[in-house]
Amino acid sequence: MHIAFLGCGFIAGVHSRHLKALGDGVVRSYASRDGAKAEAYRRSYRGAGSYEGYTAAIADPAVDAVVIAVPPRFHLDLTLQALSAGKHVLVEKPAYFRMEDYQRVQAARDRAGRVVLVGENDHYKPLAVCLRRLLREGAIGELVFAHFTTLVKRFKRADDWRNDETMAGGDAFFEEGIHWLHLANSLGPVMTEASGFQPGASSDGPDRRVKSMMVAFRYDNDAVGALFYSREVPSLLRGLRVSKLFGRAGIISFESNGAVVLVRGSGMPRVILPGFRDMRGYQAMYRDFLDAIHTNRAPQMSLETAIVDQRLMDQIYATPGAASSS
Repeated sequence: MHIAFLGCGFIAGVHSRHLKALGDGVVRSYASRDGAKAEAYRRSYRGAGSYEGYTAAIADPAVDAVVIAVPPRFHLDLTLQALSAGKHVLVEKPAYFRMEDYQRVQAARDRAGRVVLVGENDHYKPLAVCLRRLLREGAIGELVFAHFTTLVKRFKRADDWRNDETMAGGDAFFEEGIHWLHLANSLGPVMTEASGFQPGASSDGPDRRVKSMMVAFRYDNDAVGALFYSREVPSLLRGLRVSKLFGRAGIISFESNGAVVLVRGSGMPRVILPGFRDMRGYQAMYRDFLDAIHTNRAPQMSLETAIVDQRLMDQIYATPGAASSS
């Protein structure tokens, strides 16, 4: 399988390291608007080739699939180009800006008969797998409350593309908080409604984005919950935080990044280490992508799954007082 990365930024390096860990069955190439940068990435990650420009990689008949790892503004056009050329696509999240964009890609995917996976690695990480299993097994009985916390003071540079909402598609929650929204909605119960509430924005420092959001939501089993997201509030060890799931028979407490899970239900409390190998789920995500291509099936993080998240995001930003995404 020959995969070409469209974009040679930080996230392409993250993907490359995890993809390399899967062994020699995948050939990697790199494309950038700067041909020298693409060649530098090829050398650094021992790729097979480099391309000056994304079109050159898409047009290469030797390339089977592309990873779209550029700012979200360019995702839709590159996805449609790749599908038109008969390539499978893994597109970083947030994948597209609007619901009609997802629908255009669905139609193009179906015409091409190719696989499109939305790069939601959090869906595959050991923490998510562990929490899904615990709720499925009834470890805390019927769910009542869900409380997700992801707080860290981590500003972007003034020249970072995420400071430009026309590039990112929206504020910090739209661009990065989508991962946490998906996690909260992927554990078994399905969100039926969600509302967003933003505190007053600060213009201090180089990161000019709106950086905080509280989401209140209801699940289809009538449990309710809240997600607290911020990239301007300090946290212990620059990112350590605790989330909880409250059931009628117990409580699951977990470090939000996935380091440890504590289950207090019937019997003795249990401490679970979900797993530090592939802690962020990238390798599992690529295994799903490759298997979906080989077996001609839909991946777990299909367009249809991502559309569910987009509908929730639309509800959140439609709430009076929530900032608008592009």
